[in-house]
Amino acid sequence: QVRLVESGGGLVQAGGSLRLSCVAPANALSIDTMNWWRQGPGQQRELVASMNSDGSTTYAHNLKGRFTISRDNAKSTVYLQMDSLEPEDTAVYYCHAKILSIATMAFNDYWGQGTQVIVSS
Repeated sequence: QVRLVESGGGLVQAGGSLRLSCVAPANALSIDTMNWWRQGPGQQRELVASMNSDGSTTYAHNLKGRFTISRDNAKSTVYLQMDSLEPEDTAVYYCHAKILSIATMAFNDYWGQGTQVIVSS
């Protein structure tokens, strides 16, 4: 079973920074889009940032400028640099990737287990 492994969450004061990492299996044949989502308390899951295999990026409109997504294709890893954090950024952050299935030769969706980010005021 394909698993994405996230790390880097934790407790930080407002104004601080955190860097999240997400590693896809090293034997993944091909990885298309890699994304970060988040779900705050009592809220729906929302897309934070997305990065395609060609390096193009998309951000939630209210996060661009504070959050930066990057990717190391050689390491099958996507990062989320979060700066100037606010209490409203408190959420569980999930990594999501579209990875080619050898069995079906189609890109399937895979998720990480989530990493908690808490921003104190």
